[in-house]
Amino acid sequence: MNKQDLINKMASEAGITKGQAHTALQAFEHGVTEALTNGDSVQMVGFGTFSTTERSARTARNPKTGEAIQVPAKTAVKFKAGKGLAEAVN
Repeated sequence: MNKQDLINKMASEAGITKGQAHTALQAFEHGVTEALTNGDSVQMVGFGTFSTTERSARTARNPKTGEAIQVPAKTAVKFKAGKGLAEAVN
């Protein structure tokens, strides 16, 4: 499912227009992005939790040449599925 498929699904299930569903999805994306940027997590009970984690700098190897390269530190986004989502998938 791509973004447009999700918008279509949201519109049909909520009984709203595709434009309204698109706006709602953008608002959701913006809200999650803003919260994670500010160091907060987003918890949706039964669905899951979006959070961030710090990854430290490290030395890795180029698999083709074997050359050592430096991988810089970064903040990564994590998603942990909630009980309801995990049970629905399994």
